[in-house]
Amino acid sequence: MSNDFAWLGAAEIAALIRDRKASAVEVMRATLQRAEKAQAALNCFITICAEEALRDAKAADEAVARGDAVGPLHGVPLHVKDLVNTKGVRTTFASHMYAENIPAADAVSVARLKAAGAILMGKTTTPEFGHMPFTEAPLFGRTCNPYDASRTCGGSSGGAAAAMAVGVGPLAIATDAGGSTRIPAACCGVVGFKQSLGLVPHDMAPDTFGNMSYITPTTRNVMDTALMLEAMGGADPSDIHSFGASTEGLVEAARGEGTLDGLRIGWRPYVGNTVVDSEILARCEQVADALGDLGAIVEPMGDDMEPTEPMWLVVSTALWNARFADQLPKWRDKMSPTLVRQMAGGGQHTAEMLARAALQRTAIYRKVQGWFDRYDLILMPTLSRTALPIQERLFDPIEIEGKIVDSIRKAWYPYTHPFNLTGNPAATLPAGLHSDGLPIAIQLVARRGADAALLRAAAIYERAMPWDEYRPKVAGLE
Repeated sequence: MSNDFAWLGAAEIAALIRDRKASAVEVMRATLQRAEKAQAALNCFITICAEEALRDAKAADEAVARGDAVGPLHGVPLHVKDLVNTKGVRTTFASHMYAENIPAADAVSVARLKAAGAILMGKTTTPEFGHMPFTEAPLFGRTCNPYDASRTCGGSSGGAAAAMAVGVGPLAIATDAGGSTRIPAACCGVVGFKQSLGLVPHDMAPDTFGNMSYITPTTRNVMDTALMLEAMGGADPSDIHSFGASTEGLVEAARGEGTLDGLRIGWRPYVGNTVVDSEILARCEQVADALGDLGAIVEPMGDDMEPTEPMWLVVSTALWNARFADQLPKWRDKMSPTLVRQMAGGGQHTAEMLARAALQRTAIYRKVQGWFDRYDLILMPTLSRTALPIQERLFDPIEIEGKIVDSIRKAWYPYTHPFNLTGNPAATLPAGLHSDGLPIAIQLVARRGADAALLRAAAIYERAMPWDEYRPKVAGLE
């Protein structure tokens, strides 16, 4: 049965362990074996903590044997992106600067998942400090797409999405500051959910007041996303945006009961961009029709957005420069050239430019909230084309159906970073395979705070258009 664990959901694995139909040690051994194979094929882990994971799995089995009360994720394997602190387990931020960093405490999200019973088994790959939409860094190399090793897995949570796509555990912590959960989830055919700002406290954000980064779940199904959010969410004094946050009803919503009768959905093919792959556009239109068949009222939306990338870049590159510029004399030669180049740009931004970016963020926020005067959800592509070639360069224009278009952030994922700025929840969900063999994804966006409504709609879509038969063919991981 060990290979069957690979494709089970978190609730199923926890139930097997609670009912003594499988042991946590048995599940963890199978997961670690699969992780080693995934690492050899894809390079998706920076650290695999097998000894600690098996120790904790043994303790989980002992708790069941004693009849202790256990949490909803008891014994379930978890991996964590290497931008998120894990107590006693190396956390490198994919940087030589932190190659031997051992945190003294877990991030709040990790601690809460552990309290629910999840067991940490590894740290997944990311570009250095999560600075780009590809997953490569001088510290560890490059992570491949499990559907096609010549394509990127996306980024910056590429290791999490790639591992999830090949069945390495049901739970992954990712992060998302401009699409870093949703881009790789879309590239790899899994579920990526960026919750409302503050729902999950971000105690590692260097600027809590102006934060646009999120600690997020990556899973293979909607229910596991809800289980993670319920465990991780809720107020914490480390995050000003988390005050008043509630996770009530998320798991119940993810059961996806009923229909979408009366739900108003805006179908929006463009968000400040002009070119989308024709197959992706056609598939999204099929999804729009299917949602209509489920009872939703689906209407097309025009595009009233300017590209948000220029303003996003002002804020992001200035922050990277402020955080790491003093490290350049010592570490420049061992840092990612793409990060150093963006820091240099950030060093040119004036106080007036940063203030103007803050004003623009407010205007974007108000514009997006206005969409929900008419609609309950917005449907759009997650990416304008499937996964880019793995050697694609960050500052070059991309190609869509033979046409050279704009820069990567403007032309490939204009659909993701607006909602980091506005705080709206946004979920990327699998929508089949392209003729090139790579995953296609849709994105659903909801009102700020309507995470439960978004989960319910996503679960109903999942039931109507299931994606569990889409699995990459990777040697040794079938």
